[in-house]
Amino acid sequence: MSMLKEKETQLKERLGEAISIIPGKSESWLMLAIEGGIPMYFRGDDSQPTAFIEVKIYGNASSDVYGKMTKELTGICGDVLGVAPDHMYISYFGSDDWGWNGSNF
Repeated sequence: MSMLKEKETQLKERLGEAISIIPGKSESWLMLAIEGGIPMYFRGDDSQPTAFIEVKIYGNASSDVYGKMTKELTGICGDVLGVAPDHMYISYFGSDDWGWNGSNF
């Protein structure tokens, strides 16, 4: 297994566990897009590993829950990708308008 594939697998597994921090969420409905190899500059510098994470959920969660999720995501990206906490942004989007299987929830 290539190093890239190994890291993807680690991310998939750890994010699959982390999603349960958000009440009512589980890996059975989790969809991930992992995009690597994209040039990213932070503070005008591209010499350090950097990450931008978007978490989109059906419904919403409290700021406390999002705070716990940020702590977990920061740890996962640090462990697996070597991204320092001050080199990542995490944004959260909640919506009650989601489509799946030809209709909306």
